[in-house]
Amino acid sequence: MAGAKNHQYHILAPSPWPLIGAFAALALTGGGVMWMHAIPGGTPVLLLGALGVLATMFLWWSDVIKEAHQGDHTPIVQLHLRYGMILFIASEVMFFVAWFWAWFDSSLFPSSVDAIGGVWPPKGMEVLNPFGFPLLNTLILLCSGTTVTWAHHALIHGDRRGLVNGLILTILLGMLFTSIQAWEYAHAPFAFKQNVYTSAFFMATGFHGAHVIIGTIFLIVCLIRAKRGDFTPRQHFGFEAAAWYWHFVDVVWLFLFICVYVWGGWGAPVSG
Repeated sequence: MAGAKNHQYHILAPSPWPLIGAFAALALTGGGVMWMHAIPGGTPVLLLGALGVLATMFLWWSDVIKEAHQGDHTPIVQLHLRYGMILFIASEVMFFVAWFWAWFDSSLFPSSVDAIGGVWPPKGMEVLNPFGFPLLNTLILLCSGTTVTWAHHALIHGDRRGLVNGLILTILLGMLFTSIQAWEYAHAPFAFKQNVYTSAFFMATGFHGAHVIIGTIFLIVCLIRAKRGDFTPRQHFGFEAAAWYWHFVDVVWLFLFICVYVWGGWGAPVSG
């Protein structure tokens, strides 16, 4: 038959989510700008855009899961999904490169004109002790990397119990990391707007903390799907993508711990 499918690619059916997602993203960014400039109506537009983006993510990814169950994710489609995830993580790497660039630009070339006094950390700065909670959080994330790897190997070998237990432990460790970081922020000896050191610190570590929260939600979704039996040893891209993302978060934190907490605060008095 002329219309018969004779390839392994998946031709997508018409979907409303790209268009809806685009308008939702426009409302989110536009509402954010309106809210930051105190323009009337900014808050409802921002909330509407946020809800639209979340709804688009949920419904669009639900369609992707349905396609997988229908057998549309052939080996070549799965390969291209992996390529897409790799490119997404690469874009996230460049996102963090920007924060590291700002950090090193300010630390290696401190200006004597501005508030930092030509030295790094700035004069009179009291910094966080890197070998306190930051070191503990480093160990927590390293342990979470081993538990998610355990879950991955259990999935490959058909051990559903090991998969579920590994995911539960990883989620708990991610929540523990976030809780410790929140406590650290609440008791930090400096404020966000104090100087370039504090702004760069909170932006770099804060965005990493946001990625930990996103990764934890990602793993919670995988846990729900694992309990439903969605994953098989041969087809489990959703879990694989979550595991890759979590390992990326682990590696970024190692660089943050070494460059920001240890090297970046070297020679300054520590709090506590």
